[in-house]
Amino acid sequence: MNTVIGLACRECGRAYPDAPIQVCERCFGPLDVQYRYDALVGRVTRDTIAAGPRSMWRYRELLPVQGETAVGRHVGLTPLVWAPHLAKALGVREAWIKNDGVCHPTWSFKDRVVAVAVAKARELGFDTVACGSTGNLASSLAAHAAEAGMAAYILLPADLEPGKLLGALVYRPVLVAVEGTYDDVNRLSSEIADSRPWAFVNVNLRPYYTEGSKSYGFEIVEQLGWRAPDHIVVPCAAGSLYTKIWKAIKELETLRLIDGPAGTRMHAAQAAGCAPIVTMIKSDTDVLVPVRPTTIAKSIAVGNPADAYDAYRTAKASGGSAEQATDEEIVDAMLLLARTEGIFAETAGGVTVAATRKLVERGVIRRDESVVVCITGSGLKTTDALQDRVAPDVTIRPSLAAFDRALNDLQEASHGRARSYPHATAHADQGQRRGAGDG
Repeated sequence: MNTVIGLACRECGRAYPDAPIQVCERCFGPLDVQYRYDALVGRVTRDTIAAGPRSMWRYRELLPVQGETAVGRHVGLTPLVWAPHLAKALGVREAWIKNDGVCHPTWSFKDRVVAVAVAKARELGFDTVACGSTGNLASSLAAHAAEAGMAAYILLPADLEPGKLLGALVYRPVLVAVEGTYDDVNRLSSEIADSRPWAFVNVNLRPYYTEGSKSYGFEIVEQLGWRAPDHIVVPCAAGSLYTKIWKAIKELETLRLIDGPAGTRMHAAQAAGCAPIVTMIKSDTDVLVPVRPTTIAKSIAVGNPADAYDAYRTAKASGGSAEQATDEEIVDAMLLLARTEGIFAETAGGVTVAATRKLVERGVIRRDESVVVCITGSGLKTTDALQDRVAPDVTIRPSLAAFDRALNDLQEASHGRARSYPHATAHADQGQRRGAGDG
């Protein structure tokens, strides 16, 4: 059954065919995919979803790809991790980590959007895919293009983390390093998309590409037993993931898959060095003021975000809020998550954990409520951020006597700190010791 009607302008409502079009020709508003929801009520059920593949494609009828997909068949259905130690550290009753740091095949949520976009590109007859990226999208597009047997062209800021460059280059795309910010890369991508017959996943295929993010929201609700949480905290770059998780929840309500109204409040998280969406939400204004990014959280460093206005409206509609985190707070939050729940998140994950803590401190997230913290990429992608904060506790010669002496010294030092800081937790104490550089 073809569930896609076509595209429609988010602002004026003008209808367009199911085609590679991004912007309304009448008002220049963004386009969204339209579905036959009336035909899906009763057809898409909890049972039909549970009987589907063990991947994001269990929600295929709510994604804009027709027929069987042959790209990204193992993407998604990542763990929703119960996080009692983090909940205690944050001061809330119930915390969960939606961990796309283990998403197949390139360890970020971008595998979701790229799987949809590349499958759609094949459906529309393209043989070449392309993108402008801050890093995670680049490796995901290169991997999926290799799987699909398609040519790939990727534009990246030249100062990106080495690990993310390697993560794309290993798949042998044509990679172009651009001397500038992601916003410079994005402008150039739009110009190339107008002049080449390529499927630019985040330009002319953007309406389809962004729909892949809905699967993140679908999975949260299904994995909670078809229950929507009280709060979801989402890292924002362009703002698309934030808005599409909210759209996913509303679609599940439309299809009567959630018992009663969801009531979820959506919260946006950004780095302090690039927080235009947070500024809009906290200032209660729909006017975007672009910024020039200066942050270690490069994967979400988008100074002129395409979905900022829609993100603002999502916060208003859901009763949500927003917070930002300094680079120091980002690193501290990465270490907190690793040492409480054993999850190594990239810098964007540090942003969400730090923002969640601030939202709790402000009373926006009450201590008796549930919160899902969104982790969108693996910490192995951004190891540079921690280089000065972690080190061996001791270096010894290869002998038992040397080990015993070192262990004794470490235990005595640990007891001394415990006496000096009787209320410090083991995790906090360890973080202070290593952060001071005495490891």
